[in-house]
Amino acid sequence: MKEFLGDDFLLSNKTAQQLYTNIAKTLPIHDFHCHLDPQEIWENKSFENMTQVWLAGDHYKWRAMRLNGVKEELITGDSEDWEKFKAWAETVPNLIGNPLYHWTHMELKTFFNIEKRLSPETAREIWEECNDKLQQPEFKPRKFIERSNVQFIGTTDDPTSMLEYHSLLKGDETFTAEIAPTFRPDGALFLEKPTFHDWLKKLENVSDQAVTSISDLLVAMRQRVDYFNEVGCRASDHGLTQMVFKNVTQDEAGQIFNKRYQNETLTSDEIISYQSFLLFELGKMYAEKKWVMQMHIGATRNNNTKMFNLLGADAGFDSIGDASIAEGLAQFLDALDQKNALPKTVLYNLNPRDNYVLATMTGNFYEAGIPAKVQFGSAWWFNDHIDGMVKQLKDLGNLGLLSHFIGMLTDSRSLLSFVRHDYFRRILCNLVGEWVEDGKAPNDQVLLEKMIRNIGYDNAERFFKNR
Repeated sequence: MKEFLGDDFLLSNKTAQQLYTNIAKTLPIHDFHCHLDPQEIWENKSFENMTQVWLAGDHYKWRAMRLNGVKEELITGDSEDWEKFKAWAETVPNLIGNPLYHWTHMELKTFFNIEKRLSPETAREIWEECNDKLQQPEFKPRKFIERSNVQFIGTTDDPTSMLEYHSLLKGDETFTAEIAPTFRPDGALFLEKPTFHDWLKKLENVSDQAVTSISDLLVAMRQRVDYFNEVGCRASDHGLTQMVFKNVTQDEAGQIFNKRYQNETLTSDEIISYQSFLLFELGKMYAEKKWVMQMHIGATRNNNTKMFNLLGADAGFDSIGDASIAEGLAQFLDALDQKNALPKTVLYNLNPRDNYVLATMTGNFYEAGIPAKVQFGSAWWFNDHIDGMVKQLKDLGNLGLLSHFIGMLTDSRSLLSFVRHDYFRRILCNLVGEWVEDGKAPNDQVLLEKMIRNIGYDNAERFFKNR
């Protein structure tokens, strides 16, 4: 019987253990998509307690706590931080089978050297021990990043952001990790939202450009793309419930924009037409800057109206959608490719049903000299567990070139989530090790170690370089 979270955790064979120990364990981290706050990193924020650093903003944990019957006041409400931590500790013993059980104890072990399992019985002891450590310099954001051997972090940023903390971090020679913004233009794309007009005002203010027409919008968005690029942006990101694409002229998109600007109601077809046009124009801008375009497809968001009205978006009430994505995605990528304006692209699906759709889509578009220009991104959100990661790796291996895969990301708001890279690397090493042990791959250490190194770090570092 193996020890829980022992040295060979998730490594079930000798080849896997060798690959992990010799290569994966010490690789640096290129975390190309997350939701960390650059202000917290720049200010090297001190956290008073574990609730602040561990539970705040983590909708994975919130969702689990609700499933465990915890009152909302102990999740996102006004309860004391200790009471919230206690409620989380009461939830954890019920998480066996969920990756949160592994991540929780990996984070305690990795960052706090605590190997006790979190439970109601150990909650107070762990709370006090962690809180004492959080007052020390080694337990601030920059040290969490350095101790995790993180070389690059791609945050997620609205085009209206002034990126002041990215600029400050860029000029700080005492901090070696690169913190780069990622362009996330949801405010421009989702014109049907009630916040659209307010967002346009913000865009006008930061771009010094009146935005009363579609042509104005394009000018302002280009200005923001230019600015993000100056501050070090390497990528864009888009969250799309579905992927429907239409060829739309600027005049047609302009008429739709004008209707919305005048507060007229839009049809679903008009919304799709406008989004198709703007996505296409933005894709061309990304290609000019040699950015990577990331597309997260398939989340059905804010399903609980009552809780959305109470808490807003991103509070843990999203789930997997089942809209068809193949035809629209192919048309969108092809439209850009016809203009020689298809940027390097990463495609993420939330519905595992669509693994084969995306894995085969990557082979439709290429550019000589760029291995796997269109990538099937890592197992995302409801798929970033053992089975989901293994399925994604196998499906990519069956239908594409696994050796060119750009690997894992945290997609998290927590500074402690970098252990997910170790989790992924152990799963990767174990899968490759199984293939070797079963005679499905050669026992060639040079070949295999290069593969693990590339997937674990090098491929992502090369892919996201502006070249």
